[in-house]
Amino acid sequence: MLICEALDLRQGSFALTADLSFPVGAITALIGPSGAGKSTFLAAIAGFFAPASGRILWDQTDLTQMHPGMRPVSILFQDNNLFPHLTAAQNVGLGLRPDLRLSVEDKRAVKAALAAVGLQDFGDRKPGALSGGQQSRVALARVLVADRSVVLLDEPFAALGPALKAEMLDLVRDKLIAAGKTVVIVTHDPSDARRIADKVAVVAEGSVTAPVPTDVLLDNPPPALAAYLG
Repeated sequence: MLICEALDLRQGSFALTADLSFPVGAITALIGPSGAGKSTFLAAIAGFFAPASGRILWDQTDLTQMHPGMRPVSILFQDNNLFPHLTAAQNVGLGLRPDLRLSVEDKRAVKAALAAVGLQDFGDRKPGALSGGQQSRVALARVLVADRSVVLLDEPFAALGPALKAEMLDLVRDKLIAAGKTVVIVTHDPSDARRIADKVAVVAEGSVTAPVPTDVLLDNPPPALAAYLG
């Protein structure tokens, strides 16, 4: 289980507290107004933002002081973080080895990950030759091949059109939950949460609430969320 224990995040005038846990093998959406700290919260879990106090735990292991590369965590950003000079297969391969010195077995895993997201024939293409949706699939394939227990998604499909975004959300659920991952996804859109999230946590007014079943929360939102949703 992913646990944030009395976590306190601070930077200048910004402050966010979190004392909650995320269910294993399920998707939890983080929703709340812009600037509330959703991305900062993910960055803390991934190891890119040091908390002022508190702990981040996974399976009884304290991750708080652990280097990002040593954590059982993958993170997918909105820009997909693909390297334009590398092929799709090489970008996926980075999930296995940053130096891209891939073994025969590694290369098989890369091909399998690309096939899992419907890009089995696109491994030799560079990002500039791929559509936005295909680039998102490459980034998702890299997450799959990295095979980390926790996957953080920071609005990775926000730039896609509604139909393509829905397709990618379904792919996330089908592939990551089938693999038993614990998934936390940032979204501004309650329809995204209803589509794939088992639970929702609200990030607002300086804190992250405990996750609540999606329909229960969105059908009767707390005042801070109701004000944001309008």
